[in-house]
Amino acid sequence: MTETRVPRGATVRLGTVTGDLRAEPNSRIEVDGRLVVPGEVHFKGKSEVGGDLECRYFRAEDGTVRIGGGLSVQEDIHCEDAILEVDGELKARDVDVDRGLRVKGAIHGRTFDVGGFLEGGSTLEATRVSVGGLVRLSGKMIAQDVEAGGSIDIADVDLDTLEAGGLVHIGGGTVRQRIKVGGRFVSDAPTEFGALDAGGFAEFRGDGTGGSVKVGGFFTARGNLTFTTLDAGGFGTIEGNARGTDVKVGGRFRVGGSLELAGDLEVGGYISVAKEIGADRLELGGKLSARRAVIRTTAEVGGAVDIPGGLKAQRVTLGHRARAAGPLVGGTVELRDRAKADDLYGESVVLRERASARRVFATNVRLDDGADAEEITYVQSAEISPRARTASPPRKVDQLPPFPL
Repeated sequence: MTETRVPRGATVRLGTVTGDLRAEPNSRIEVDGRLVVPGEVHFKGKSEVGGDLECRYFRAEDGTVRIGGGLSVQEDIHCEDAILEVDGELKARDVDVDRGLRVKGAIHGRTFDVGGFLEGGSTLEATRVSVGGLVRLSGKMIAQDVEAGGSIDIADVDLDTLEAGGLVHIGGGTVRQRIKVGGRFVSDAPTEFGALDAGGFAEFRGDGTGGSVKVGGFFTARGNLTFTTLDAGGFGTIEGNARGTDVKVGGRFRVGGSLELAGDLEVGGYISVAKEIGADRLELGGKLSARRAVIRTTAEVGGAVDIPGGLKAQRVTLGHRARAAGPLVGGTVELRDRAKADDLYGESVVLRERASARRVFATNVRLDDGADAEEITYVQSAEISPRARTASPPRKVDQLPPFPL
């Protein structure tokens, strides 16, 4: 196949050539409309094309190559120890650039492997994008998998997976499967996601809708958040309403609205909910505060609960030395040894050794040794140990007053 050569330091004008094109360092190619090369274009060192370029293969090495218009490559782009700059649109099949890729127009390709940076002034459509350093895109990125060892800054996304070791900043969009961030994740607008794993810091500035959320560091949602599971090992805040299946809090977490769960709420640290909590089961080893809570099955409190409007469950258990501020309501309410609560309402209420409550309203009541209640109102039975204390004798009634919740 014939070859057209551009000598070192030369400036030439070309239109359509036959065969391949090879340009030496510090060369410039002026273009009559569009430079068309049916074979391979090979640039060595710093080179420049003054307009559009179309070829079958594109190769560059040891320098920066600037295309003053668009670049359309039928097959692959391979740049070894080089930077590729394109002023217009870029089209190729597979792109492999060692040092950096900068494109002002739209970018189209199948795979992009960039060792340094990838910067785009418009949109990018691909199957896979892998960058060792920085990704910055002013428009929308449509792809399956995107990963960067450094930072990612994209205006809008439509992806399957998104992974970065440093900062991820997106304007919003959809990540269908997984977001994994070792550093910081920030989304400015409503975002849909399959799963979020943030080892550092994560922030949704708009509403978030997705699957599992795992936060090892700091987490913030400025709006509402919908999820399947939320595992917060660090510190977190949801300023709006939170809706999901299960929540596990090992650190400190705050919800500015309501928390509604189809499954379990497990708290080993501290959780604060400004409005209401709804869940299937509650397991509390740390501290919980909310306006009120309705638990569909069991609530086990091993730490402290502060709920002025009341905590209701089929079975409420206040563990050893646990504390409850606000009424406890259940089919069965049990205070274990040295537990302390305010008012108790239930079909059956039991105070174990040295447990104490202010008022008790139940069908059946039992106070063990050392238990303490200021007032007891019951319907069927009141089994009071001789070593229990009551401020006034238990009062039997035909009907209990309405229970809270």
